[in-house]
Amino acid sequence: MIDIQRRRFALSAAGAACALAAPAFSPAWAQASGNIKVGLLLIDSGPFAFHASIMEEGAKAAVDILNAEGGAAGRKFELVTQAHSGSPATALAAATKLAQQAGVSLIIGQTLSSHSLALVPKLDSLGVIFIDHYAQSNDLMTKSCAPNYFRVNTPDALTTRMMQDYVKSTGAKTWNLISADYASGQSFSKGFQDLVKGLGGTVQQNLFAPIGTTDFGTHISQLSKPADALVVTLFMSDGTNFAKQQKQFGLFDKYKAVIGNGFATDFQLEAHGDNVLGVVNSLSWTPDLPGARNAHYVKEFVLRAKRRPFYTDADEMAALEVFRAGVVKAKSTEAAKVRKALEGLKVPTIFGEVEMRAADHHLIRQHGMAQVVKSPGGKNTFQMKVVKSGPEIYPPASPECKASS
Repeated sequence: MIDIQRRRFALSAAGAACALAAPAFSPAWAQASGNIKVGLLLIDSGPFAFHASIMEEGAKAAVDILNAEGGAAGRKFELVTQAHSGSPATALAAATKLAQQAGVSLIIGQTLSSHSLALVPKLDSLGVIFIDHYAQSNDLMTKSCAPNYFRVNTPDALTTRMMQDYVKSTGAKTWNLISADYASGQSFSKGFQDLVKGLGGTVQQNLFAPIGTTDFGTHISQLSKPADALVVTLFMSDGTNFAKQQKQFGLFDKYKAVIGNGFATDFQLEAHGDNVLGVVNSLSWTPDLPGARNAHYVKEFVLRAKRRPFYTDADEMAALEVFRAGVVKAKSTEAAKVRKALEGLKVPTIFGEVEMRAADHHLIRQHGMAQVVKSPGGKNTFQMKVVKSGPEIYPPASPECKASS
């Protein structure tokens, strides 16, 4: 059980810094302060609660790996966790506690889009940098941009763009959608409807299910009406419940193609079982993507966590790699100096060398599509269908965004 009260994890160095460590800087600056505190927000109730332990495990491993590489110019990272019940209000209260009482310089963690949208207007007064690796809403790269807000995971606009070629390849003309009834689900639904219409297709059913839904019978009944293809944007335990119940009714068998958006995820494959076989899901990262830095990360993560990393673990690692680069360049953990250092910075990460775009504070990184298939060993796994680089798929920065210094 996650303790609602703050828990601190001081993670010491594990061996000498490797060749991938951050560059050394002035010893005087490096010794000027103690550990760099990183606040980790977690959800301890509701359908997202089971993912909290995975997020904590991933963050601890990432911090440990970076500390083994020397931290940031001789200063170690220290993880401070704060759990809350899962509403935007409690997320804001938890973030405020991390900033004002724990003295963190960076906030990361389990932030739904509604949480991030609530946090963004408060970041300047809290004096912290927030590097998002969880929320997907497009609003966070348009009208809700903010100077202290950065994002390293892929937003809904990227997922929609990645799906475009696959949607064409299905030959489907009619579509049904079911999405979680909150900011990201609504954002994705709008973008996907625009995509389908642009390709000359139509959306027949566009359903929303409240977060925490356990009985999808009514939704499945409506989705059983004929259409060529289906898109599912249901997360965590909601997604697991839907996958199991659709199997009982043979729902997916009624469609030529089923696409998942955050639905058939790597950390839920075991829970989903054969209920999601054949689903083609947006997937931004796998442990098998090429690159020496990525291979090093996977190896070190397995040593610490005793499991292979999931894409959400990788996004946490990227968030910390980006922050480390900003601190090193700024020679400071002050929010104003770090954000200025990050704008336009090219950062060597597990995704390769990628740029933090100055105009909207988004990391221009890869995204892909993968299908759930049986491995030779009989377990479900992902088979990547396509991976595209950030410059290929990111839209231009929005004129609505007022993030840059």
